[in-house]
Amino acid sequence: MISALRRLKTASLAAGSAITLTAGLLAGLSAPTEAATQGPCDIYAAGGTPCVAAHSTTRALYASYNGPLYQVRRSSDNTTRDIGVLSAGGVANAATQDSFCAGTTCLITIIYDQSGRNNRLTQAPPGGFSGPAAGGYDNLANATAAPITVGGQKAYGVYVAPGTGYRNNATNGVAKGDQPEGMYAVFDGTHYNGGCCFDYGNAETNSRDNGNGTMEAIYFGNIKVWGYGAGNGPWIMADLENGLFSGVNQKYNAGDPSISHRFLTAIIKGEPNHWAIRGGNAQSGGLGTFYDGVRPNVAGYNPMKKEGAIILGIGGDNSIGARGTFYEGVMTSGYPTAATEDAVQANIVAAGYSTSGGNPGTGQQIVGGQSNRCVDVPNSSTTNGTQVQLWDCNGQTNQRWTATSSKELQVYGNKCLDAYGKGTTNGTQVAIWDCNGGTNQQWNVNSNGTITGVQSGLCLDANSAGTANGTKLILWACNGGNNQQWSLRN
Repeated sequence: MISALRRLKTASLAAGSAITLTAGLLAGLSAPTEAATQGPCDIYAAGGTPCVAAHSTTRALYASYNGPLYQVRRSSDNTTRDIGVLSAGGVANAATQDSFCAGTTCLITIIYDQSGRNNRLTQAPPGGFSGPAAGGYDNLANATAAPITVGGQKAYGVYVAPGTGYRNNATNGVAKGDQPEGMYAVFDGTHYNGGCCFDYGNAETNSRDNGNGTMEAIYFGNIKVWGYGAGNGPWIMADLENGLFSGVNQKYNAGDPSISHRFLTAIIKGEPNHWAIRGGNAQSGGLGTFYDGVRPNVAGYNPMKKEGAIILGIGGDNSIGARGTFYEGVMTSGYPTAATEDAVQANIVAAGYSTSGGNPGTGQQIVGGQSNRCVDVPNSSTTNGTQVQLWDCNGQTNQRWTATSSKELQVYGNKCLDAYGKGTTNGTQVAIWDCNGGTNQQWNVNSNGTITGVQSGLCLDANSAGTANGTKLILWACNGGNNQQWSLRN
């Protein structure tokens, strides 16, 4: 982000009583759901292709699993806490994380393997590319940056910003050489870019590019350097090293559609001289098959030379330019049948993935005390840097805000109210940006009706005391004006 635009304004000092912001901004927790009768890995096992790795920060992937899903580390004292499930086979116990991380930032340090093979994912080491963290390691994901619900229960995904990555180079049971395997992942289909490479799957064990065919991973994004599908993307493709493949050709497959469901099921599977791409909406319906045929018609991919490491959010050589959000995924021994995958898709849909604000009738609107209009993201934009405004309240998701334990005000489940350019001066624009844990995205919701920036101490302000649709919101020194008063509505 760049420096904020400084603008002159006329502050309104009109008298008016403060409108108290209700405590209802902080969402409560529902009662735990009952344990699942079957999980995705139970389905794969019944199909003869058992899971050899099972990763999720949102739910158990076996009906009997009652262990930890992931581990978080808080910045205040560097202590860690495992986050488990509400009940065997159930959804993550997000309340444990919220309590442990209250008032500080937490990072996801481990994503545990539920298969029993200890194929856990941890901070990716440097390889062909170095990460931005100490020693060239990749960054760890902010534990609160991707809040959602699963079956009505709060949970958190793994929010991968460029530079974030997880890896295991010493796995147990993952396919090597030309051995058959399958894999699926549930991603946020609206969070992607053209960087290399947002992957989940099989990669090199030395974090370097070891040549054609040394990887087999799910890729999601809209890069067109190596291969692509129909439309402008994003696409589900296979990262097979030195190529993102949408089909048999090095470049284009018209049968691989642009696909951007909010919750997206993505599947790649491969066996000797045969592989496939499948995908669908993780909230409803079945799977489409976007490619099913022989290996690419380029030297080096038949037979494959898979090495058996596991990556998340990065390329096989630790390319770190991509972004995305991961919720759950598995890798199997053997090539799953379409019928098995269809049953897994039905299980994912039944799990009930939804955004943290739920439908437009949930979450809360932030209403101006002077204007009686809502804090609104113009045109429902999801573009970083979009300045928020006042607009007639309509109950839609671009006017629904959720407070987190990290003092963020989130919209869409993955964007935060942000002091643009980390500005701390009068006139700093208030915009949306990918949640990143910065203090310019932290807000105090005060009992006197104001909302103040933690970093700046300035008040959320309707510019020039405007009340019309389209009035932009900025930061300004708190002055008691009605244009700095806010209340909540359900």
